[in-house]
Amino acid sequence: MPLSANELHRRGVEAANARRFTQARRALDTASARTDDPDLRARIDGTTAYVLAQTGQPAAAEQLCRDALRRSGLRAETIAVLSGQLGVLLMHAGTLAAAEVELSRAIDTFTAIGDETTELANCLMNRSVVRMQQRELDTCMEDLRRAVAVYEANDDQEPLAEARHNLGYAALLGGDLVSALTLMTRSRPTLAAISDLAAAISDLDRAEVLRDAGLTTEAETLLGRVAAEFGAQRMQQARGEAEFHLARSLLRHDPAAAARTARTATRRFTALGNHGWAARAEAVRLEARQRAKPDRPVDAPAFARTARALDHAGFRTEATGLRLSARRDGAGRLPRLDDSAPTPLRLRAHEVRAARAAARGRDRDALRAAADGLDLLTTWQQSFGALDLQASVAMHGADLMYAGLSAAARLHDPATMFEWSERARHLSQQVAPVRPPRDDSLAVDLAELRMLRAELAGADWTTDARVRVLRDRVRERQWAATGAGGTRERLGLAEATALLDPDTAVLSYIFTGSALHAIAVTSSGATVVDLSWPRVRSALDGLRADLDMAAMTRGGLMGAVTARALSARLALLDAELLAPLLSAAPSARRLAITVPGALGGVPWAMLPGMTGVPFTLATSVSRLRGGAAVVGRRPSTIGFAAGPRVPRAGEEVRRAADTWDGGGVTTRILEGGDATVAAATRLASDSDVLHIAAHGRHAVDNPLFSGFELADGILFGYDVDLIPRVPTTVILSACELGRSSVRWGEEALGMTRVWLHAGADCVIAAPVAVPDKVAAELLSAVHVGLSEGATPSAALARATVDTGLSAPFQCHGDGF
Repeated sequence: MPLSANELHRRGVEAANARRFTQARRALDTASARTDDPDLRARIDGTTAYVLAQTGQPAAAEQLCRDALRRSGLRAETIAVLSGQLGVLLMHAGTLAAAEVELSRAIDTFTAIGDETTELANCLMNRSVVRMQQRELDTCMEDLRRAVAVYEANDDQEPLAEARHNLGYAALLGGDLVSALTLMTRSRPTLAAISDLAAAISDLDRAEVLRDAGLTTEAETLLGRVAAEFGAQRMQQARGEAEFHLARSLLRHDPAAAARTARTATRRFTALGNHGWAARAEAVRLEARQRAKPDRPVDAPAFARTARALDHAGFRTEATGLRLSARRDGAGRLPRLDDSAPTPLRLRAHEVRAARAAARGRDRDALRAAADGLDLLTTWQQSFGALDLQASVAMHGADLMYAGLSAAARLHDPATMFEWSERARHLSQQVAPVRPPRDDSLAVDLAELRMLRAELAGADWTTDARVRVLRDRVRERQWAATGAGGTRERLGLAEATALLDPDTAVLSYIFTGSALHAIAVTSSGATVVDLSWPRVRSALDGLRADLDMAAMTRGGLMGAVTARALSARLALLDAELLAPLLSAAPSARRLAITVPGALGGVPWAMLPGMTGVPFTLATSVSRLRGGAAVVGRRPSTIGFAAGPRVPRAGEEVRRAADTWDGGGVTTRILEGGDATVAAATRLASDSDVLHIAAHGRHAVDNPLFSGFELADGILFGYDVDLIPRVPTTVILSACELGRSSVRWGEEALGMTRVWLHAGADCVIAAPVAVPDKVAAELLSAVHVGLSEGATPSAALARATVDTGLSAPFQCHGDGF
């Protein structure tokens, strides 16, 4: 017996909701042919219009809806359904005002007849999206909460998950990245169970969260994947949207690629007749061209034309942002913003003000505009405490920071340059974290990741679907659980100078994006030193390769050649970076060094001028407490852990432990199968000093997945947050774990920062490979100094002299 038109329509709706559009179209066409009921046929046409729109025929879809609405004799419920469908089509076409009219008509009709059905909730959901795009977040949230209540009452689990996901998207637009990721991550399993396309739509929005959080590499990988998925399904509108968001992500770090991607999206939207979205993509293309060639005059007519198109389509926030960019060169008055404007837009306004002031030679005004913008960013940062989020969100302040650093360098005033050096160091550290409580579910997920890491050894494990799900869940839990405490104080030059003793100097390096400067600060004052960035950069190019090669080819003809090449580079860096600063601080006996990301790979301990000099790479001068009060105080418990496949790891930790014999100090050693992640984290919690000798792994794209290899897998950076009390001093005898990934100009993140963020005072680590024999001998000598009450920096400096070994181990944090 053939299926009824009603049943065929129901199946067509189910197939369409599951994004099986070919199957849906067959069922709907057959249903339409089997009924004379005007209401049913109109509903069938409404569903068919949705399918047409999703498969690249938006004009035909809109016409089909309008034709159906013109038929006479339709019930109020049917008119409401069709009005809602037409509203969705207009929304996707970027005609937001008209879309809101149609969706409101549908909602009002459903409400008047007391119809609390899924169709009402769907209209509320779609109107909330329109209001999101118009940045009317309060009314958007009202619609979403009402939709959630209807879905819950009707036990509609799949659309309920979508509504909660959209609540996350609204949180994103409001700047609440933690809530956004939490809601989206928790909704995704339900959405992914519907279909691969439903998962792709979820991933498109989650990629925006990652992008706004500064995790652009991961966001762009995700956007590329979902764009390909939409393309395979011939969903040209959705594909264009993914390309648009990819272009926005590329904008700050690869404007040329952003311009190409935005141009592709513009052409795709134009072919669909979607002028609103075409204007959005064109705005990104114009911004990208401006960033790629800032000296080129602004194409004012193109900016003005695109801004008008955005206004007409209802994208007023983006129109304002484009008008701000158009006036970056100083022409015309800036649009007026109030405190309700989105934070990224207000940050852009400060960027433009700083750029305009600098162009007019008004550096003090440029500094004020940049400082005001960074203060606004700090207020935003106070809503979260997670390390990767704090470091990555610095993306939004990168242009402001460089504007301030450049203006300070032009003024050449020591106090101003020091202030901006500290601002740069403090950008991701101004908000003190509140350590999360013990999370057993997080520990389970990390254990599963360890197993997958071992199972997928030799492959790019991050591409595995199981890894991606766990990685997202781990990040969501950590973001949600790590709170923000108070704002840390930032010291000025006079305060810093007053805290220094006569033997200590601070060397603060400042990179403006094109030039390198430094300030030598002592108890008697400060001296500005201009450095040659081209010569320093020439020495840095290939430095890491030379360091790695030197570690692998000690001795023999090749070893001698490598050693000479490395010595030449180190001598050049010493002459260009260190000697001029030491001349400005001739009485200094120990050094605190702060560096921008551009100098993050310098092996300071191997520079000739550093031999025998205690020094520490401070996260900032404002964070440097100084250790004079604790010199001579012996720690009570020393922990050691030796990982697998490091031939001399056991010898290294036993030799180091022997230096602590006597004096009531307890030493504990984990080796072989006992050196598990759980045992090592327990050991860390009970130790004052922790020494780990193991293979290290640095994850460039997500440094919190860096870690070291123990008996049962990798101890990740995320595991460190599960340690209730971390040691005062941590020694990482593991290649690569002193490395950091530079995020946004000044910001770097790696395992050293993970331990410091968790509460360690000092971390001793190396940014490159170190031969096992060198590590064992040098670090054992470090323990001799520590056991005698020396500070970590003094112990490391003395060990270098006593052993005669030159190695890249260095103190991070407070080595004093």
